[in-house]
Amino acid sequence: MAEISNPNLQSQGPGGGSGGGGGDMRSMLVLTFLALAVLLGVQYFKPSKPAQAPEPNQAQNQAQIQPQSAQLAAAGPAQMVAGQAKAPSAVPAITAALETNTTVENDRYKIVFTNRGAQVKQWILKGYFNTAGKPLDIVQEQSAARFGQPLSLYTYEPALTSQLNAALYQVTVSGSQPSATGFVHAPETNALTFHYADNGLDVVKTIRFDSTYVVTIESEVRRNGAPVRALISWPAGLGDMEELASARGLSLSPVPTPSQFAWSIEGKQDSTAAPKVSGNATLDMPYEYAAVTDLYFAAAFLPDTPGRTTVVTLHNTIDLLSDPNDANSQKRPAHVLGLAVGDQSGYTRVRLYAGPKQLDVLKTIHATGADGQPNGESLESLIQFGWLTIIAKPLYLSLRFLKVTLGNGAYNWGWAIIIVTVIFNLLMLPTRFMMMKSSLKMMRIQPKVEALKKKYAHLKVSDPKRAEMNTEMMALYKTEGVNMYGSCLPMLLQMPLFFAYYRVLLNAVELRQAHWFWLTDLSSPDPWHILPILIIASMFLVQFITPSPGMDPNQRRMMAIMMPVIFGFSMWHFASGLALYWGTGNLINLAIQVGINQSHIGREMHEIAAKRAAKKPGAGPKTIQGRR
Repeated sequence: MAEISNPNLQSQGPGGGSGGGGGDMRSMLVLTFLALAVLLGVQYFKPSKPAQAPEPNQAQNQAQIQPQSAQLAAAGPAQMVAGQAKAPSAVPAITAALETNTTVENDRYKIVFTNRGAQVKQWILKGYFNTAGKPLDIVQEQSAARFGQPLSLYTYEPALTSQLNAALYQVTVSGSQPSATGFVHAPETNALTFHYADNGLDVVKTIRFDSTYVVTIESEVRRNGAPVRALISWPAGLGDMEELASARGLSLSPVPTPSQFAWSIEGKQDSTAAPKVSGNATLDMPYEYAAVTDLYFAAAFLPDTPGRTTVVTLHNTIDLLSDPNDANSQKRPAHVLGLAVGDQSGYTRVRLYAGPKQLDVLKTIHATGADGQPNGESLESLIQFGWLTIIAKPLYLSLRFLKVTLGNGAYNWGWAIIIVTVIFNLLMLPTRFMMMKSSLKMMRIQPKVEALKKKYAHLKVSDPKRAEMNTEMMALYKTEGVNMYGSCLPMLLQMPLFFAYYRVLLNAVELRQAHWFWLTDLSSPDPWHILPILIIASMFLVQFITPSPGMDPNQRRMMAIMMPVIFGFSMWHFASGLALYWGTGNLINLAIQVGINQSHIGREMHEIAAKRAAKKPGAGPKTIQGRR
């Protein structure tokens, strides 16, 4: 049996040297394995102690450090360094026991604040009403319930955002104190301050008021003493979305998307329609203003320090009833556009204009200038008349001047449209006489025109020699002093005004819900379709009594029948103010054409037309002839 030797003992004498080295090594290995086996056995059979839980403050700090690091990384290296340099600080808890409402109002608005999240529940504009006749709340109830209330805070940490907007803040009122029902009046009450602190968070939000549509918001969020980039948001569109969906949801014509993201950067204004706006996109640019707008209202942020501004675009969709008064009506998806605006430093101070896109009001609201004062560009550019601004803006100013001149009567916007239309058609009267003279010349040379056509009738349309006919035709027109486009001149001049009217009616908030007899809203279609029918009938009569020299029978039939039908049914879904303009113009044109037909020009034209008709009895299809 092998002898187990102690490896720690040296071998005695030379006799043990031959076989003792291998035995010593084996003994050492056996002892090592035995020691390991004993150690593992003790660890396995020993009762384990429960792991000691970390201190509560330590666990909380670890939970906060991770999102804060991510937020600081998004904010930039400079802010990360500043956040890491500050040690966590103990903040006494500041919170309210119950949810309460505070209502602030002046002559222009009534705003209902809740201390839950220091947000806005209602923002009612006095003097404006929804389709049900109730005061207009520009907080859209359904979308705000899903996507957030105005003046809520937006951060890059969803959990933190939820906490900030669900916490109960303590409210302090500066100036006149609220009544027993929680009502305060601005500017006597000039500020509300909301304060919340708990578990290292310290949040202060102050809203200041005056007698205008503008409120000023100051906000700061700190966590363990380090600033958190928290933006002030208007996240869920504007409150007249139901009106837009019902009034324009059935339109057969292309209508611009009501919701837009509008902005100004370094004096350059632009806008993007809601479908093209990305959701949750962060834009660090020197914004003078950034706004959510629809056709008639806007929520526009004006940062105090444009150079440090962050804007986050918020884009969602919601299904709205096509008829808000009918719960069973079809639902249609609507874009819900929002913005979050803040300062990259963590402390934000912005002004917010929430009100109508009314020109004389917007001209008084200015962005922050280079000297830090509100003397920059105005918000006038929020009213966008498009490429026809050169016509649309003077037209709008003329309508407003006439409305003011006529007084504050309920129907005066409609009468202003009629008066402007009459003035324009009287100014166009010389062009109508020019058109009739050109038409008479065309009738006089018609035999020569037909002779030229007969001369080249044997040639195919693709034959190069037919170009000679066109050259001779143009030479004949030049010799006889005929303008082949003269008859189109009045229409060409009227179309820009037509589209300018269209842009004015889409953008002038004063015309929203303006009445004129049976028309309850000049910015919406005629509810009884009286004007479209009048347009069809009057256009047909004008075409019927207007001589058309040398016109192809098919073309004349199209002009006399198809054009009135096309325009009339287009007006079926256009704003009734636009139909009022077009119908008034048609009645004026009808009266002018009757007068022209009684003149020597008109009589000669009808005589020529009668002689031509007599020369070709029964030839060709029947055509409509001009009547006196």
